[in-house]
Amino acid sequence: MAPPLLLVLFLLPALAAAHQRPSSYGSSALTEWRNAKASYFSIDPEDAVGGACGFGDLGKHGYGMATVGLSTALFERGASCGGCYEVRCVEDLKYCLPGTSIVVTATNFCPPNYGFPKDAGGVCNPPNHHFLLPIQAFEKIALWKAGVMPIQYRRVKCLREGGVRFSVSGKGSFFTVLISNVGGAGDVRSVKIKGTESGWLSMGRNWGQIWHINLDLTGQPVSFELTSSDGTTMTNFNVVPKDWEFGKTYTGKQFLL
Repeated sequence: MAPPLLLVLFLLPALAAAHQRPSSYGSSALTEWRNAKASYFSIDPEDAVGGACGFGDLGKHGYGMATVGLSTALFERGASCGGCYEVRCVEDLKYCLPGTSIVVTATNFCPPNYGFPKDAGGVCNPPNHHFLLPIQAFEKIALWKAGVMPIQYRRVKCLREGGVRFSVSGKGSFFTVLISNVGGAGDVRSVKIKGTESGWLSMGRNWGQIWHINLDLTGQPVSFELTSSDGTTMTNFNVVPKDWEFGKTYTGKQFLL
């Protein structure tokens, strides 16, 4: 029988390889694996609302608990909202769950804490790449005792059920729309809007994935042109009917994968 030291030397490469097992999302990857760190917070699934991306009730909008708050370096002032990230635990053989990964959607911001150094309490301070996960997501890849964990992440295409959702709100000529359930790259980077009495007009990012424009669209069907971070553009013609109302959500077609 091999001495104990030799057994350890043989086992370590095998354990490390288990953490590098190819995932089923390889064909939908948009970037290479990159290094980062992750921590978790506790939350009741029934309280999964709000967030810096404007999605509101995460269960209602189809995101559930497979979500993440991104540090400043990743959040891009809300431009990354809706993007999907595959995350896997690495390096820590004590706490990582071998061969596992999880895909999460960016729905929130992990704010910096400049009262602490970036490597001692200020985990989301620039230039750190940090993922703040609900404990329900964190425990898919590591034991909760891990605390702050080294991870790897990559952008992947978002797989969504149904079409893109347009939730309309505002007052008078101030028109806003929350864009959610976006497939493909997932993060909308520019939006154009068109009524029957106007040409295509660019909307401004209010915050997260809420976009706005000052335009009276009363009694007009409304069309949207969306462009995501991978440069793909999709047009939803007349997705909002002419008898639209503030406070309603309308579903259009989806980005092709």
